[in-house]
Amino acid sequence: MSHKQKQPFKPLNIAVHTVSDTRNEENDTSGLALKERLLAAGHNLADKKITRDDIFHIRAVVSDWIHRDDINVVLITGGTGFTVRDNTPQAVEPLLVKRVPGFGELFRQISYTEIGTSTVQSRALAGISNGTLIVCMPGSPNACKTAWDKILLDQLDASHRPCNFVEHLQNSSQDEVSSNCESRN
Repeated sequence: MSHKQKQPFKPLNIAVHTVSDTRNEENDTSGLALKERLLAAGHNLADKKITRDDIFHIRAVVSDWIHRDDINVVLITGGTGFTVRDNTPQAVEPLLVKRVPGFGELFRQISYTEIGTSTVQSRALAGISNGTLIVCMPGSPNACKTAWDKILLDQLDASHRPCNFVEHLQNSSQDEVSSNCESRN
């Protein structure tokens, strides 16, 4: 299949996990920003949770979601900084089968134009486990909007070419979609 051939848009089932010791459903502006954007893009909100910033609470939620057949993507907001309470990367990294180093690199590059050198304090990361894409981003609404608008919107769209993450996710009709990224790298 040529990388110029378009695939139709495929709605994904996306779960949103807010990691915070202070946020709740009323003030979870970051989780709400992600929810609004994924729904506006035509995806489905599969689940949404808020947990405190604790390695084992985070890992339990993510482990449950990557085990489920009805979740393609897990978006995690919060806990990616350097404070004592920022534990998202330590919780998630052991669960990843394949890391996506380009996500964190690109996120920090884009963020540099918005927040300057403060972007070096972000430990944003992504990876794939059990056919589920897991994306960890900072807890600010602006960081979530940047990650979604400038990276995830395209990468979670099966029609985006030359390649996207949809072709690597469980239940994504892999026989209809072939990977074109490897041949280009």
